[in-house]
Amino acid sequence: MARTTLALSIGLFLTSLSANAQVTAFVDGRVIDGTGRVIEHGTVVVRDGLIGEVGPAAAVPVPDGATRIDLRGKTLMPGIVNAHGHLAGVEGLRSGPQYYTRENLLRQLRAYASYGVTTVFALGDDEPEAFVLRAEQAKAPPGRARVFLAGPSVWAETAEAARADADKVIALEPDLVKIRIDDNLGATKKMPEAAWRAVLGSAHAAHLKLGVHLFYLADAKAVAAAGADFVVHSVRDMPVDDAFLSAMRANRVCYSPTLMREVSTFVYDRTPTWADDPFFRRGYPAEVSTDLADPARQARIRTSPAWEQGQKYKAGLEIAKANLKRVSDAGIRIAMGTDTGPVGRFQGFFEHLELEMMVAAGLTPMQALVSATGAAASCWGKHGALGTIAKGAFADILVLNANPLENIANTRRIDAIYIGGEPFKAPR
Repeated sequence: MARTTLALSIGLFLTSLSANAQVTAFVDGRVIDGTGRVIEHGTVVVRDGLIGEVGPAAAVPVPDGATRIDLRGKTLMPGIVNAHGHLAGVEGLRSGPQYYTRENLLRQLRAYASYGVTTVFALGDDEPEAFVLRAEQAKAPPGRARVFLAGPSVWAETAEAARADADKVIALEPDLVKIRIDDNLGATKKMPEAAWRAVLGSAHAAHLKLGVHLFYLADAKAVAAAGADFVVHSVRDMPVDDAFLSAMRANRVCYSPTLMREVSTFVYDRTPTWADDPFFRRGYPAEVSTDLADPARQARIRTSPAWEQGQKYKAGLEIAKANLKRVSDAGIRIAMGTDTGPVGRFQGFFEHLELEMMVAAGLTPMQALVSATGAAASCWGKHGALGTIAKGAFADILVLNANPLENIANTRRIDAIYIGGEPFKAPR
């Protein structure tokens, strides 16, 4: 179903464009293609919003009449793909159903795009407004980040109830299905195994991938062995073992570390170091920085039950970082995700911090970049359409003023953003 929907989206996109659409050639730049390959002094030709020819300048001629964009000294890469984000009823540090509006969801998708995050997979709690936006992006370059949806997350106590709930979600025609099987550090009841297995069967019968929210190694081993498609958070209770790694490899399960999700649970009892970072302010107004620095707010956080839980997640973060390195070394596909969207998880900005944390945990800059481009798209079944600079893919492009392979923080050095071949201008 997801593959058919994507093919239809590309077809509608193409037929909506003018027959006289501009051809653009990006020339003489470093091209990081999203698969691990680098082309120095490369040329990328964009036609009708899609990538056309890609290769060394000597092998790819610039078409007559094309608009040339000189990238000497710059790096071109795919737009960042967030494999685990959210659209939410959140505005600044406020939340509530009154904020789940079309206008606010568009603001959030533009915030993602402002940081070069051109695609986000929204993993749960998606309502009709989000499905409308997903449908609209099939018609033309969307002028904001693309979004793909899980619909409501599924949780049930019995297999029968789980199948019924899964059927309701599948009827919405989502791009994937998500379940939650952890207990929020003992605060809630876990989804029974019979129930999550029922959802797995329903999702796969509908040709949809299943993402699993979890915390514990025992649960991760069970879902990997059962053939789930995507572990959408790190294992955080103990080091991963060989049985887990073997099951992940055998069933080609993807793994999303979401390290910044853990950071968001404990960092706000003081002013974050990045609260006044100009790059943070690229997508968020000054009042958010002011609120983050408010001593009274910080004091309330330190005396809340959530603060105590956050200290447990802080300890789990160290286990998560070590597990990420081992999972990567085992050859398992890593898909960058952040769980951004809820209050305090800043869409677009956190993705860059996530990449930096992944490299600090032991991944190379190239491994981190692949996880945030080609691998993230491939893990959700969008290989060939998103996440790579390859013929036929959407021309979602990030141009950087510095080389992220030398320093992963150079992903912040954004020169230009293109979505569907059209320049995107960050709102001010």
